[in-house]
Amino acid sequence: MILGTAGHIDHGKTALVRALTGVDTDRLPEEKRRGITIELGFAPLVLDGVGTIGVVDVPGHEAFVRTMLAGAAGVDLALLVVAADEGVMPQTREHLAILGVLGIKGGVVALTKSDLVDDELLAMARDDVASLLADSPLAEAPIIPVSARTGAGLDALRRAIAVAVREVPARDAGDLFRLPVDRAFSVKGTGTVVTGTIWSGSVSRDDVLRVFPGGDTVRVRGVQSHGEAVAAGVAGQRVAIAVAGVDRDVLSRGVVLVRAGDDWAESDRMRADVALFDDAGVVLSARTRVRLHLGTAEVGARVVARGGPVGPGVTAAVRLVLDQPLTARGGDRFVLRAASPVTTIGGGVITDSRPPFRRVPPFAHAVAEPAERLQWMVAEEGGRGLATQALPLRLGVPVASLASLVASLVPSIIEAEHRLVEGHRLAAAEAALLAIVDASHEARPLDRGTPLQSLRSRLGVGAELAEWVVRTAIARSLITTDGGVVARAGWSPRFSAEDRIAIEVLESMLATAGREAPSMAEMSAVAGPRTPALIRLLEREGRVVPVGEQRFLAPEAWKAVVLALREKTLEARVYSPGEIREILGVRRKYSIPILEGCDRVGVSARVGDGRVFHWDRHNPAVASFLDSP
Repeated sequence: MILGTAGHIDHGKTALVRALTGVDTDRLPEEKRRGITIELGFAPLVLDGVGTIGVVDVPGHEAFVRTMLAGAAGVDLALLVVAADEGVMPQTREHLAILGVLGIKGGVVALTKSDLVDDELLAMARDDVASLLADSPLAEAPIIPVSARTGAGLDALRRAIAVAVREVPARDAGDLFRLPVDRAFSVKGTGTVVTGTIWSGSVSRDDVLRVFPGGDTVRVRGVQSHGEAVAAGVAGQRVAIAVAGVDRDVLSRGVVLVRAGDDWAESDRMRADVALFDDAGVVLSARTRVRLHLGTAEVGARVVARGGPVGPGVTAAVRLVLDQPLTARGGDRFVLRAASPVTTIGGGVITDSRPPFRRVPPFAHAVAEPAERLQWMVAEEGGRGLATQALPLRLGVPVASLASLVASLVPSIIEAEHRLVEGHRLAAAEAALLAIVDASHEARPLDRGTPLQSLRSRLGVGAELAEWVVRTAIARSLITTDGGVVARAGWSPRFSAEDRIAIEVLESMLATAGREAPSMAEMSAVAGPRTPALIRLLEREGRVVPVGEQRFLAPEAWKAVVLALREKTLEARVYSPGEIREILGVRRKYSIPILEGCDRVGVSARVGDGRVFHWDRHNPAVASFLDSP
């Protein structure tokens, strides 16, 4: 659990943290000299009945709001600090607005320097704070007067923080690991160390992580929390991680560590819901430049809304166009700041962290539930289908919840081959499959069916989904496949009376021809125009053997040819075309196609103009002939 300070400069945030924890979070010489917090500070806070939580102390000066935003990333509870002698100030308001944008709803208010005012002024300060909080997520937060100098109220503040901690749901240590880095440095004897708050998941020694942007891989050498080595760092915990395998220059505030193998990626475009503060004083058009703060990262961005410019008072569905890619997840909250003057103007929540197209339109409307966004995303992908692996990150749902979310959308959306697709697209693909097969049977009734390879690209869905459609149709006994050919279940070639007569003519012609293989054209002239289809059928049934140049032999003639060559040729010797013609007793027009047939089945191989024969009994192409009587 992480408690983050917020409040105006010099209202005593760092002094209060020191009084609560015993740790001075101002560690830089410049901070000591100027008496203000410039960088983020961290300390452990021990609470009775709760244990140890992390405290992040942030700068209050307006010049360091960007640093404050990096510290606020990953905070579970806010410790809003208001000095009783000054009351609500500009940075108090800005920090409170930032906490609201970041979705931080729990917290405690510390009315510091209460020893410097009388009871009347203290009551006025309390009323001032209560009025500020009235319309904020901290409206119910307790307001505790304290003095870091005298210690007054510190015990009450600790008790109030403990109560608030118990009311905040714990983060999911079983989710995907992510750590936005807020510091990176080198330690002698240890090497490169990064620190941050684990947003989700867990990390242990020897884990392999990836660094984004860039995607470099690092190995975890050790994990510490609050200066103590731990077996594992878990979600909601401040950790320091020693890493190896990457240059120190790659690691700095703004990078993100994730587990290698998970489907994290970076993107320069995202979809989001955006809202501007009522007093933002700006309207965001597609050309307006803003600074976007997400996690510990900050990038330039443009906001492109569906309905035109975004003004105060509305929540708009938008596309974010980023100057540099970020690694984000659906549900992540971000803050928007104007470039000039530099002020916080609003923020929003990521609704799709990795859209598929560069100019992808914003969602149809803002504040959509995950199920509705999922339906839009699936429809957007069409027949390609939406890969399920990236959905926990794009939608921002826990990995364990994805299956139930998808199940709630069946039958309008179906999961197939680890992709989600609209059910009507799969139904249309199956209908197209059956129509193509039926048309093939009608056009070529003697063929076994349609080549599977030619079918896949004609179903209107992606390759993986086409395979699924075919398998499903087979399982439902709608079609069969054999040797890469698809046919209707129960299909067999249909013969007409003319076909049967033609087959008899062809088999008689082949038997009479012997080794003088007739060509397709010669057989068609005798048996008619359906000869090619009939020959393909006879070939499938083993009643005709193809040789070269579209010539064919009866099986008996083919066997006689092979046995004659086996009897009269020797291994490793090259035989000339003339010698082969003499062995076979046929003219060149017949010997050349026969040799091409021998080459095709592995009986012979061409060497120059001649042939060398291979009579290996392990060659399945010739074994049956060699074993013949």
